[in-house]
Amino acid sequence: MSTDFPEVAIRVGCHVSIGGNIYESVDRAVALGCETMQIFSRNPRGWQVKLLSEADAEEFKRRRKAKGISPLVVHIPYLINLASPEEKLYKRSIAAYIEDVERADMLGAEYFNTHVGNHKGMGEDYGLERLGEALDIIIERSKPKTMILLENTAGSGTELGYTFEHFQRLIKRVKRKDMVGLCLDTCHAYAAGYDVATKKGLEATLGEIDSSIGLKKLKVIHANDSKAPLGSHIDRHEHIGQGRIGTEGFRVLTHHPVLRELPFILETPKKSPIDDPMNLAKLRQIYKGR
Repeated sequence: MSTDFPEVAIRVGCHVSIGGNIYESVDRAVALGCETMQIFSRNPRGWQVKLLSEADAEEFKRRRKAKGISPLVVHIPYLINLASPEEKLYKRSIAAYIEDVERADMLGAEYFNTHVGNHKGMGEDYGLERLGEALDIIIERSKPKTMILLENTAGSGTELGYTFEHFQRLIKRVKRKDMVGLCLDTCHAYAAGYDVATKKGLEATLGEIDSSIGLKKLKVIHANDSKAPLGSHIDRHEHIGQGRIGTEGFRVLTHHPVLRELPFILETPKKSPIDDPMNLAKLRQIYKGR
């Protein structure tokens, strides 16, 4: 089967470990065959932050430039909750976020990917207001060069961001609207009820993004298949083509004239060393029509 767009090569990559020296993650990305990459800038499961030296940051940028890896996405640590009703966690989350977005700037990252948080039963209006206030504080204090991306969610429990109306309300509230964009996670969207696995469903999804915040705000695709059914609100990533979105779904996604211009970054399961190369190869094969 031939592709509709044989002259265009999509940029694909995955989330890469920063074990050892942070600049070694660039070498890992290249070895995997990545053209774009995502990293944590530090341990994502703890509050303690190891100092990022200027020398290491410069070496990271040098290696990335030499290998043509672009864009770089730095991902928010897991503990941060910018919608938390608990004052101590809220303030600690803002402080940690500022540290991390400053590290992303040191590394020359184009984007800082952000989980939008959990209102913990206080209601969506409360959570969105809390998050909007936090983003204003963060941008004012850190004055980041990197763009903040808000990631959509599956809508499990009391988490925010499972509908694009949430992002519309957030961006409308934030003072520096130019600093905020969107990362579309395919697994999360599917689990939230957006049928991105079909052409009709994908067009409807992109239409909602366009009418709520504008397609120009969409900067990165997290390409993940879904173990869980459409609208289940269960966040379970699966290997490309092996889940509910499936091979045909990713053919629809990678061939869309808007999305094929964006970086596709995989966060698929990593149970063995062959998983990332397998998923990267599979996504490229789907795009090329094989």
